[in-house]
Amino acid sequence: MSQRVAFLCLGTMGFPMAGHLASAGHEVCVYNRTAERSRTWLDLHAGRSAASPAEAARDAEFVFLCSGNDDDVRAVVEGESGALSGMRAGAVLIDHTTGSAELARALAEQAEQRGIGFLDAPVSGGQAGAERGALTVMVGGAPTHFARAEALMRCYARKIGHMGPAGSGQLTKMVNQICIAGVVQGLAEGLRFADRAGLDAIAVVDVISKGAAQSWQMDNRAATMIEGRFDFGFALDWMRKDLGIALDEARRNGSRLPLTALVDQFYAELQADGDGRLDTSSLIKLL
Repeated sequence: MSQRVAFLCLGTMGFPMAGHLASAGHEVCVYNRTAERSRTWLDLHAGRSAASPAEAARDAEFVFLCSGNDDDVRAVVEGESGALSGMRAGAVLIDHTTGSAELARALAEQAEQRGIGFLDAPVSGGQAGAERGALTVMVGGAPTHFARAEALMRCYARKIGHMGPAGSGQLTKMVNQICIAGVVQGLAEGLRFADRAGLDAIAVVDVISKGAAQSWQMDNRAATMIEGRFDFGFALDWMRKDLGIALDEARRNGSRLPLTALVDQFYAELQADGDGRLDTSSLIKLL
């Protein structure tokens, strides 16, 4: 069944995600701070654009958002021109931004006061996953809101998990990024070790990728790490933002994340060298 939806912020992820909703036959109204981006989207997809988040959200049953960080989300959601001021009671706001659990809980409370549903639903899979409609979505919020929005999220997701109350999606994404950081660092060290040991690193990967060392990072990034190519979708600038959120949360809940903190320092070194836009697999450069 076709739904009236709004999609706010047409960045690297949001642009194709909104496109999948339109391709599935939903009535999509888009908003982007830079209007030219909206016009480019409308050249490719059926829909309309709005001049503000509130305008885009006014007639929508579901409002989607995928922005950069907590401050960006607040700018789009709160205030007179923000999405919440335009949304009607009974609508659901789905935030796909990777941000803090603290903000997710605050937005859920604001939305509830207006009779609006809220889901924090960060994604994993990068630009390629968004373009293929193969993202993983980690969702926090009330089960009733999740049940209503799940079918729409399946337009661009291959796996969706409801993880618990508001904030749980963001906490799950933190686990995701913690695990990735350790795997990428281990892969970088292993590839450099293979090279120093006089082995053919490609041949090594071909063998060990069929055993217990196998990972998504190995399958998708080992060859390009060996070649020194780091021009992929998820920049280390964004990874540092995500790891910072995880480390802040760890300080609040008493978790010890020594490896995560170390990898975050390595990414900081790369940033200081001007490499912030490189893919996260660029960790190998430091070795």
